[in-house]
Amino acid sequence: MINILHPVEIFLHPGDYYFGNRDTRIRTVLGSCVSITCWHPNLLLGGMCHYMLPERGNSECSTPDGRYADAAVAMLLLNIDNIGVPYKEYQVKLFGGSSMFPKAYKNKIPQIHVQNVQAARRLIKQHGFRCVAENLGGFGSRNIIFEVWSGDVWVKHRNMLSVVDPVPVHEKNRLKKNPVSHL
Repeated sequence: MINILHPVEIFLHPGDYYFGNRDTRIRTVLGSCVSITCWHPNLLLGGMCHYMLPERGNSECSTPDGRYADAAVAMLLLNIDNIGVPYKEYQVKLFGGSSMFPKAYKNKIPQIHVQNVQAARRLIKQHGFRCVAENLGGFGSRNIIFEVWSGDVWVKHRNMLSVVDPVPVHEKNRLKKNPVSHL
């Protein structure tokens, strides 16, 4: 187990992304937004993005905007491409996509949180990444902590109806119902 004495602490707001080395810890808080982490287990490099919406729509703007899934992933890919290692060597984990107001949008289909999850899965498949874990859907917010030195991601899922203490889980688990976990 690697212990970093003074890690670089990064907090991502919606639309942000960060790619760092083994001295980095990246945090964010999610609701209907989605975060994607990419980690290279041999190089101990990785990054995370935090996007709000699945796509920009018909906008003519050419400036990348990390609030949208495709642009957020494209910005991460620029960093990954500079390393020169194939995408399939990275481990990807997906988080977020909660329904924040389930009663208010009960009959509106598709809801934004569902579209955000679909966008994440589509983009990682499109670019040939390997998804090793996910903690998606449900209700409420998630606190995410990604430790680049180990590839560990800690998730505290606060269900709007209840809050459960953290429970560690193994890497390969694909979580649906466990509100708090270690991935």
